[in-house]
Amino acid sequence: MAPDLNTMPPSAVQVPVSGPGAATEPPNILYIMADQLAAPQLKMYNPESQIKTPHLDRLAAQSVQFDSAYCPSPLCAPSRMSMVSGLLPMKIGAFDNASQINSEIPTYAHYLRSKGYHTALAGKMHFVGDQLHGYEQRLTSDIYPGDFGWAVNWDEPDARLEWYHNASSILQAGPCARSNQLDYDEEVMFKSTQYIWDHVREGPKKRPFCLTVSLTHPHDPYTITKKYWDRYEDVDPTLPKVRIPKEEQDSHSKRLLKVCDLWDQDFTDEQIKRAKRAYYGSVSYVDDNIGKLLETLEDAGLADNTIVIFSGDHGDMLGERGLWYKMSYFESSVRVPMLISYPKWFAPHRVSQNVSTLDILPTLCDLVNTKPSPYLPMDGVSMLPHLKGEQGGDTVFAEYTGEGTVRPLFMIRRGDWKFITCPADDPQLFNLKRDPEELDNLARFRKIQPQTPEQQEAKEIFEKFETEAAARWDYDAITAQVFQSQRSRRVVWDALKIGHFTSWDHNPDDDGRQKYIRSTIPLDDLERRARFPAVDVHGHEVTAKKVVNSTRC
Repeated sequence: MAPDLNTMPPSAVQVPVSGPGAATEPPNILYIMADQLAAPQLKMYNPESQIKTPHLDRLAAQSVQFDSAYCPSPLCAPSRMSMVSGLLPMKIGAFDNASQINSEIPTYAHYLRSKGYHTALAGKMHFVGDQLHGYEQRLTSDIYPGDFGWAVNWDEPDARLEWYHNASSILQAGPCARSNQLDYDEEVMFKSTQYIWDHVREGPKKRPFCLTVSLTHPHDPYTITKKYWDRYEDVDPTLPKVRIPKEEQDSHSKRLLKVCDLWDQDFTDEQIKRAKRAYYGSVSYVDDNIGKLLETLEDAGLADNTIVIFSGDHGDMLGERGLWYKMSYFESSVRVPMLISYPKWFAPHRVSQNVSTLDILPTLCDLVNTKPSPYLPMDGVSMLPHLKGEQGGDTVFAEYTGEGTVRPLFMIRRGDWKFITCPADDPQLFNLKRDPEELDNLARFRKIQPQTPEQQEAKEIFEKFETEAAARWDYDAITAQVFQSQRSRRVVWDALKIGHFTSWDHNPDDDGRQKYIRSTIPLDDLERRARFPAVDVHGHEVTAKKVVNSTRC
């Protein structure tokens, strides 16, 4: 029976005496990412959720659960580049899905590797150019291109590029026998579980690992195998709570509808339900894979000494407000799940303060008893105080210059308030405690006279946010940087497509000559890798220290 995650205790907890920096065996780290998984759609955040996630629910019950976690940019590559570096997108040039961040920027993989960790990545990370960024090993190729082909073009703001999202994901939603995304995640799972088994059989001198497993589901297209489609045969997917006519949308949402080829579409209730059912099934597919990873840790004897982190890169609007996919700062697009599980250090509890996936890098550093370089910029803030049940940060910043924008779009989330600003659009201000559906844009009180104390408070809050944003972001300078980057990449990409094309995509080493039984591999090494756990001549399990001396098979 899955626990009721919405009745877990709040942050006031007793923290174990042991913790980060203690003189114990360094813990392994398993960081699991899902793609386009909206936190508001999950049972752990929403009691009305129809999605079946028993493995995630169990993980959440033994985790520190962050109830208000956000991505730093509501698009795959910028969000991930910021997550791995702890730096906001504009600081590292992560402008869109074809942006290349500099290889000199440290990532959490660099910091953990410097502490003796073996850093490995299985799955999607959307790197452009450099395909490692500190990971010692990539177990798979990426599912998306690692080149400049997907650059946004602000010089032609009304042009719809052929690789943008379109209506087909909704129009063609339903079950499938196979898809390239299924092919991909099956490979990611095989390589990930094999990595864990290879690690545990490596011998007594093995280094601790930080394995990042990044699945591409439940990213659209909205299709999943019959097994998971049928899992929701007894579920009538709920229709969106909020429906806003196209003409009444804010200006950024109107651009998104047009850039995603949705402006001229009027989806039926049945089409919406089929898309949501497929999304539900895809989330359950992710959930089952999380279960496989956790089971592998258990079977390998690593569960008690592995920190498990679960999060995502951004969400999916799933028809709310008439919007689909991501690319906006509304909750279902920008809010992500965040769990950190290591009960021997941190008692399970819930955290209500706002955090960001930017915070993962400094948090990982704290967990392995190191710090980001004090001489380098860092936007992320360690979540260690939250993990320990203490007072921590409560402010999130986000930046976006990808599809659907014509100028930079920024967000500040602090306390109950969310502020959104862009030089090309009217600003927005929401109080999410009083207005969780984000229907009441309180920024209107910059132009009209407040009539109540709440309205006066909103006016004052807005003015403070507007002043803070103007001091933080130089809108014109950032706009110029984005234009220059887009134009430069177009010149380079147009040239690289002529003649012989050399791919930047990662091609992982998978040399069969170095696996299984080979005459060039010492027999003790072969024996150690042959069976886990190892047994003696009588079939009795032996400890790891005696594995090398055990009787040969």
